[in-house]
Formats: sequence, structure tokens, C-alpha cells
Amino acid sequence: MSQETDYIGDELSLFQHAKNWKAYYSSYFKKYLHGRILEVGAGLGGTTLSLCDGTQKEWLCLEPDPKLSINIETLISENKLPACCKSKTGFLSDIPVTEKFNAILYIDVIEHIEDDYAELNKASQYLEKDGVILIIVPAHQFLYSPFDKAIGHYRRYSVKRTKQAVPSDLKILKAIYLDSVGLAASMANKLFLKQSYPTLKQVLFWDRTMVPVSKLADQLLFHSVGKSVLLIAQKK
Repeated sequence: MSQETDYIGDELSLFQHAKNWKAYYSSYFKKYLHGRILEVGAGLGGTTLSLCDGTQKEWLCLEPDPKLSINIETLISENKLPACCKSKTGFLSDIPVTEKFNAILYIDVIEHIEDDYAELNKASQYLEKDGVILIIVPAHQFLYSPFDKAIGHYRRYSVKRTKQAVPSDLKILKAIYLDSVGLAASMANKLFLKQSYPTLKQVLFWDRTMVPVSKLADQLLFHSVGKSVLLIAQKK
């Protein structure tokens, strides 16, 4: 993630409405979300609202942009997030390496980081034994667009490329594509509509109509294609 912390928050505002999408990928993560959790690049707190159920010992929301972390602090003060949630403005390097976590989340964050391998290598030092890193990233470099560039994406990913960012002291438990229907829609947009920025109406249509179909289609296609990559890696 660039040290220029004023990255665009419009994407976060749009996609915090993607309830079905968040529920879909979180179904793969739920069993790992216990003990101490670190959410890197927590944004506006939309992912925290979706994934944190309050049973965790601690959920630390780390966000480099102070204008975004204020929103998380507001959610905490208004009791809209569970009592286990805390907010910190900064980067991973601002946390003492003596702090250990059972799970570290990078939800649509790694693509904002120029040296993704160095970031995950550092993150592994913060894991408890058998702790996990949970990752969601946008898939397929051929879909890279002016929209990606505008919101600070360095790249999009394949499953293979995502695995390459994982350090050797982590064991990859799962690496799959999600949202095959969304991929088809993105390809159609790139080829025909050439729209750089989605509208709220389009995000809601994707989330309410396409994501439920993807849940079935992804299984039928053995998670071989999709608009996002999901990866789970565990400390050896």
C-alpha cells in the first residue's frame, strides 16, 4: 500500500453495500476468525461489520487513511461494532512485532501494495503458530482498467500470482477463484460498455442477482474461473 494514505474511498462506499458478496467469501473465513484478529486496510469498516460477530477476543482495524479510520472509530463509539473492536491509524510496521494474531485479513488490500511479497512476509511474523492470513484480491490482469489505476491498484491477480506472494513459512490451505458470473459481466463491460466506474445500481444488481448464481456456478466450475481470488495461508 502506498504511503499516500488519501486513496479514494468511493470504491469502499460503493462495495460496502455488497452484502451477499461479503457473506459469500466470509463463509470460507468464518472458522478462522477467533482469538485476536488483525484487519489490514480496514477502510470504512464495512468488512468488519460483516465478519466480526463479537466472539473474538480482539479485532484490530488497521487503516492508514485517518479520514477513513475516523469512520471506524465512530462505529465503535456508537456501538455499531462489537466491543472487541479497536481502531488504529497506520501501517503494519506501526504495530510492535511482539503482537501476535490468530488471523490477519487482507480483503481487497494486497493489490494496493507495490511489494506484496514483502508485506505478506512481514505479516507472517505477526501470526501465532497455526495462525492464518486470509486474502481476497481482484482477478485477471487483462481486466486491469483506468478504474483500477485511479483507486491505487498496482495489479490484478491469478491464483498462481497470488500464491507467489505468499512466503515459504506459510502453508497454502486454499487458493481458488470466486464469482464466475461477475467475471463474465466484467469481461462484457471491458469489451462492449467500456465503463470505468460502476454505479450503485450496478453494484446492487451484481450483489443481489449475480453473486447468488455465482455461488452455484463456482462449484460447478470447480472454482476454476472468477472475478476474485481467495487465498488462505497458515503459519507452519
